[in-house]
Amino acid sequence: MKAMLLAEPPQTPLLLERDIPQPQLRPGEVLVRVFAAGVTPTELIWYPTLHQKNGDPRTGAVPCHEFSGEIAGIGDGVAGISIGQEIYGMNDWFAEGALAEYCVTQPDWIAPKPQRLRHPEAASVPIGALTAWQGLFDRAKLQPGERVLVHGGAGAVGIFAIQLARSRGAHVATTVSAHNFEFVQSLGANQVIDYKAVRFENEVRDIDVVFDAVGGDTLRRSWDVLKQGGRMVTIAADSENTADERERRAFFIVEPNRQQLTEISWRLDAGKLQAVIDATLPFPQALDAYTGAAQKKGRGKQVVTIVESAR
Repeated sequence: MKAMLLAEPPQTPLLLERDIPQPQLRPGEVLVRVFAAGVTPTELIWYPTLHQKNGDPRTGAVPCHEFSGEIAGIGDGVAGISIGQEIYGMNDWFAEGALAEYCVTQPDWIAPKPQRLRHPEAASVPIGALTAWQGLFDRAKLQPGERVLVHGGAGAVGIFAIQLARSRGAHVATTVSAHNFEFVQSLGANQVIDYKAVRFENEVRDIDVVFDAVGGDTLRRSWDVLKQGGRMVTIAADSENTADERERRAFFIVEPNRQQLTEISWRLDAGKLQAVIDATLPFPQALDAYTGAAQKKGRGKQVVTIVESAR
């Protein structure tokens, strides 16, 4: 099967197209024929991409850990899934990704694909929607009527953080660039702040939950806008190993979750959530999504189509 593999530094390009054997199933696993895969540009330098779970070096990793496709094989002991069923999902970060014709996953990492969405749209959803869900609902325990500040509201995670916070009955403020004002308002944002023109801490205060997808100085300045008892959630990678204990407690990494994916799928089919694709690239141009060569609006997710007819 064709696949994109991460080249060993310092080789270029970063990704190399190769023909590799189709993965073999072990008991409890599922084989997916991939139609489209969502891109997380920074994953090429993440620890799980370059290391095994035991810490040994990892080479030739297949990136793209969210996908949409159909069931092509079922391992022993798997029930409730049928060949040809359309699914979408997210693989664990140490597992091989979906920038290939086939990938192996687990039943708990996938759910039925939203029927209203095409495969590229569905592939753009799992990581962003699960991250927003787990950050707002599982970690911050967001309550109706609370005030939320979303940093990076037009990004792949921010778009779902705005929508899910509003669905919970929260008042949502968000920071974006000026050209995305109307876009995030269409997602439900109550207050939009141009982070290039003003300092957000002069525009909002007494925030119950800050959902930070930016990190750095933006995160550090955000502590001052939280009310007493307010909660900070961040997904910025530079917070994972920070010396600041508050930042370490606020940081989390999304995990696959079948139950949550199923609920998200229902909301997408019911029109209660909207998926947003920034750019769609054919498989041979996948590298452009990581190098920044693809034309981008800064809204939502970039997606690679593995099967041309999936567009």
